[in-house]
Amino acid sequence: MSKKREKMEEFLRKAKKSAAKLATLKSGEKSAILHKMADRIHQRSSSILKANAKDMAYAEEIGLSKALKDRLLLTSERIEAMAKAVEEIAALKEPVGRVLEGWEIENGMRIEKVSIPIGVIGIIYESRPNVTSDAAALCFKSSNVVILKGGKEAQNSNEAIAKAMQEVLEEEGLPKEIVSLLPDYSREGVAKLIKMDKYVDLIIPRGGEALIRYVSENASVPVVKHDKGLCHTYIDKDADFDKAIKIAVNAKVQRPGVCNAMETLLVDYAIKDEILLRLYEAFKPHMTTLKGCALTKEVIDVEAASEEDFDTEYLDNILSIKVVDGVDGAIEHIRRYGSGHSEAIVTENYTTAEKFLNEVDAACVYVNASTRFTDGGVFGFGAEVGISTNKLHARGPMGINDLTTYKYRIYGDGQIRE
Repeated sequence: MSKKREKMEEFLRKAKKSAAKLATLKSGEKSAILHKMADRIHQRSSSILKANAKDMAYAEEIGLSKALKDRLLLTSERIEAMAKAVEEIAALKEPVGRVLEGWEIENGMRIEKVSIPIGVIGIIYESRPNVTSDAAALCFKSSNVVILKGGKEAQNSNEAIAKAMQEVLEEEGLPKEIVSLLPDYSREGVAKLIKMDKYVDLIIPRGGEALIRYVSENASVPVVKHDKGLCHTYIDKDADFDKAIKIAVNAKVQRPGVCNAMETLLVDYAIKDEILLRLYEAFKPHMTTLKGCALTKEVIDVEAASEEDFDTEYLDNILSIKVVDGVDGAIEHIRRYGSGHSEAIVTENYTTAEKFLNEVDAACVYVNASTRFTDGGVFGFGAEVGISTNKLHARGPMGINDLTTYKYRIYGDGQIRE
């Protein structure tokens, strides 16, 4: 066994062992510790910002895109938001120990289906340092040990945030391994982590398509994918045009570098001449690069959209536009190119809206609203570890209850099976 593998196993053994200590904490104790962690993040704001400045300098050096730099950037306001999110997680209802179902069987035995922690969760993510505090807090509240693997571009920021949280754990007499950063940031480190099913119970990868594919194809640990967000908005012939334009612009430009931003706009053929001209003018002040199909180009002067464009998550201020044959054409396009994340229709026709809701297969399907709302905080979950594009065991914003599994507790009185 190589020394690196031995080091990884020792690290994971300590993390697994710390789960037993975490399991002894009562709900109120966990909440109190989370409040202390939020205070510590606030107190360490200056050092976290200094660490982030190093990461931003590195991002500039390696030519990270504007959108990804926005995801990486921390400000005093964003750090305050991180601390507030931890406080909101502390206030959530206890997810562990819930009786999900209960019944008595014929022989008098009573059976309860009860929520329990998953155990040790590895989370692999890129760019956004706030994921470090969100994921750590959610896992702690749900009594899970978390192993965090952020991107190299955010290493200093992640270390500063994790250190603040670990300080509180140690002051409370708890192992710092309850919230850990993977010591090996390399691809080789990830390759080892996702094979360690003896110590790790679940892997949650969130980031680029290549990362998700690599983890899914190579992990022996169970995986819940947080895949790319190739999100669409379809403007139907029965749409309110003012509403449609407002929604489309928000879905693309409010924050282009996130997974719930729209990447492709679908337009009903019946309204293309009028709506495309208005959309062109609406996007102009935002400097959005527009690409369109042949029918789109007949109406507005934009770049040609290729087949590859319709299959691309830009994570940038770039938008593909496709003219489709009504709602059936929109649904067919989404079936072909969608990633199962978030899809939206703008229409005042109830029947058309219901058809779209029923036939589009995605974690979140919207009527007359921006896809940008796909978010655990917005949904009332406090925060999320990501947006799952899996169908099992969690889908959509993965909140605190999705970080539990269950077991059956059976109460008998001497029953034996004949």
